[in-house]
Amino acid sequence: MSAARDKGILIVTGMSGAGKSTVLRTLEDLGWEVVDNLPLPLLDRLLSAPAEGDEPARPLALGLGTTTRDFDPARIIARLSDLSRRGREVGTLFLDCAGAELERRYAETRRRHPLADDRPASDGIARERELLAPLRDWANRLIDTTNISAHDLAGQVRQSFAAGEDEPVLSVTSFGFARGLPRNADLVFDMRFLQNPHWVPTLRPGTGLDADVAAYVAADPAYEEAFERIAELVAMLLPRYRAEGKSYVTVGIGCTGGRHRSVHVAARLGRWLRERGFSPTVTHRDLKAAPQDSLEDRRPAGTR
Repeated sequence: MSAARDKGILIVTGMSGAGKSTVLRTLEDLGWEVVDNLPLPLLDRLLSAPAEGDEPARPLALGLGTTTRDFDPARIIARLSDLSRRGREVGTLFLDCAGAELERRYAETRRRHPLADDRPASDGIARERELLAPLRDWANRLIDTTNISAHDLAGQVRQSFAAGEDEPVLSVTSFGFARGLPRNADLVFDMRFLQNPHWVPTLRPGTGLDADVAAYVAADPAYEEAFERIAELVAMLLPRYRAEGKSYVTVGIGCTGGRHRSVHVAARLGRWLRERGFSPTVTHRDLKAAPQDSLEDRRPAGTR
């Protein structure tokens, strides 16, 4: 096998409109070899192509999807399994997205869904989700782009795939329980036990990145001990995940709306981990969402 192919292979697949082109462009910027929508009969020939000259090894990203000629999930999985058995480093990144958001994107761009040329986009989305189910189940990395802009997705890819090969890719994300759990979270910590800045009129418009909001959250009597225990637990588990060969670890920090408590704690946890030699990517899933009183817990008795 060519030495130029020994850096590993990443299959990039998922729902049409979920961001595959963004991911492939970003990987190309990072120095990857990128091939999109290669017909399956040519896949074997590409993977076994001999190296030319003394070029340095580069990782290879292959974009595959329902528009790929002769698309066959079972055949793809069988080929990848065979490569893995032969010692090749093969990963699969699946890009998912909620159906309603995909419909909105297609309506906004006025594009037709590739599987629903003469029908509503929702029909094509449902059909595609069914066809891709085996690859989604097979994938060892999933990114849900429902609430991620193209810019943020590119940043996440740069952080993930420019990382060192021996360490798990570590992500810390804040979120609001009212808008659902992060789908790819491995560890989830609930900050709703802390006093809520939402109920302080002067703090409500701010976020957990603001000093006055952070100070209010940190003033809760339970805050410091809880944070230290959570941080130490995460730091203890990360080497264990690495020893087990886990490539990606995502830590979710949640509160009700995802704008105050969870944002502050996630940001501090990121700093805490960096000070101890880890390299987390910190994101705030719901920070830009419009604040809604109805999403917050019922106002506690005695709050001002």
